[in-house]
Amino acid sequence: MDETVEPVSNLDGSLTLPPDKSIAHRSAMFAALHEGESVIHNYSPAADPQSTLKCLEGLGVSIERDGYSVSVNGLSRDGFNTPEQDLDCGNSGTTMRLLSGIVGGAGVKARLIGDESLSRRTMKRIIDPLKKMGIQIEAREDNYAPLTIQRNGPVKPMDFDLPIPSAQLKSCVLLAGLFGENPTRVIETIPSRDHTERLLELPVENVDGKRIISSSRAQAIPKQSYTIPGDFSAASFWLVAGSIFPNAKILMQNVGINPTRTAAMHILQKMGATIELTRQHQEGREPVTDLEVKGSELKPVNITPDQVPNCIDEIPILAVAMAFANGTSRIEGAGELRHKETDRIMAVSKMLNAAGVSFTEYEDGLEITGRPDFIPEPARYESFHDHRIAMSAGILSLKADGESRISNAECAAISYPMFWDHLKIMTN
Repeated sequence: MDETVEPVSNLDGSLTLPPDKSIAHRSAMFAALHEGESVIHNYSPAADPQSTLKCLEGLGVSIERDGYSVSVNGLSRDGFNTPEQDLDCGNSGTTMRLLSGIVGGAGVKARLIGDESLSRRTMKRIIDPLKKMGIQIEAREDNYAPLTIQRNGPVKPMDFDLPIPSAQLKSCVLLAGLFGENPTRVIETIPSRDHTERLLELPVENVDGKRIISSSRAQAIPKQSYTIPGDFSAASFWLVAGSIFPNAKILMQNVGINPTRTAAMHILQKMGATIELTRQHQEGREPVTDLEVKGSELKPVNITPDQVPNCIDEIPILAVAMAFANGTSRIEGAGELRHKETDRIMAVSKMLNAAGVSFTEYEDGLEITGRPDFIPEPARYESFHDHRIAMSAGILSLKADGESRISNAECAAISYPMFWDHLKIMTN
């Protein structure tokens, strides 16, 4: 499905954003590990978290759905069944990587599959440490799904120095570690998303600038009954949209502002964006706020390698903001983007090129020269079936001087099913 986007002169309104996808995945998995019922409110209807629910049901977990609420009857660590069919993770790398740790630790034999896109994404980073923990994994060409996972002996504890700041890799190892008699410790030098350690209430030490997170059978699995906040990654599209229209005013309520997720907001504030946080409070184990953004003139900024892990998903839409900044911005140390749903550095380059933005592509990033008065060319943007590219192109198209089209725009449903409806609401 192609989506047509007409240019507009301003944006003004309020939005309720989709539930946080990262928290949704984890809340359901951890509720399955808990012994007893958890009721999770505002669970994401997006395709990826729904894949997680279906996989858990394949392991014997009873799940009841009631609108945006799900009730998960947790089986505890040792109650999972060997699935009769493949566990289909769809397009969700989070589902496949985190579930590999749980399935491997639990000792059930399962085959994890994914769609064409997910089957092209390497699983080597989780395969290597899981094998060291005594978990057997058979993979296509040693690195790619389908993954056949089983464990014959006890889980071997390990100290694992996180080679890259990846919350999925960290979480996979910690989840397998939950089944070991002795602690497994993950050591990270650059903090990655910390939803797993928050929601599981895992021990965390800070030693000589490093974070050491531990997991073992000694940790009880807490109940996962709370309301999932709005997705900050979804908010980032509107933070940029509101920043590039001089008279814009956009309010978003109940947005999660986990400090390991909000670098994009701080980068936009550094660029001069006017963003106000009100009604800050806690929801479950996560900080939540209302966000209001108003139009402002943006300055260029450099995104450095140490910032990238905290804004990796938001870099495509930050590149759009840079196109309207008064000068040259730089993104460095973002080579991981080449291994997402698509090569996102390539995809962003194609988007910028179609719009007429002046930029240079590097192996690990981009240099973008922007102008506050920039008017994108009307174009047909290729989404590469990547939700973040499709939505970034949608926001960029709002400033064009004619109608633009985004190809395969339905992929936005992977994380933000209502995005195109919200775009129409904000522009009418």
